[in-house]
Amino acid sequence: QVQLVESGGESVQAGGSLKLSCAASRLTGPHCMAWFRQVPGKEREFVSAIDTHGNTNYLDSVKGRFIISQDNAKSTVYLQMNSLKSEDTGVYYCAAKDGIGYGAYVCQSAQVISYWGQGIQVTVSS
Repeated sequence: QVQLVESGGESVQAGGSLKLSCAASRLTGPHCMAWFRQVPGKEREFVSAIDTHGNTNYLDSVKGRFIISQDNAKSTVYLQMNSLKSEDTGVYYCAAKDGIGYGAYVCQSAQVISYWGQGIQVTVSS
């Protein structure tokens, strides 16, 4: 069974930076990995995705501020978040879908995700 474990969430002032990490175990073959976030009372929202070939996809409101990357040797995906805003606050979930190569845009839909992490809290205070 694939497991995703997130780390790096914490509280930060607006304008600051955070780097989230997601370590995947038993995730093999072509796949895409993504970050979603959720606040109480709202649906889980796509933030960013990356596929096996390094193609990336971002939510419009985070373009230019967030960078997704991966270390295939460590089976880890990262989300560098800069110039954080209060509206970036939420529980951030790591997600993955296996069996797909060019999946940076496919992985933006929560309905196709095969595996989810437990989620970590990111709080940005203004």
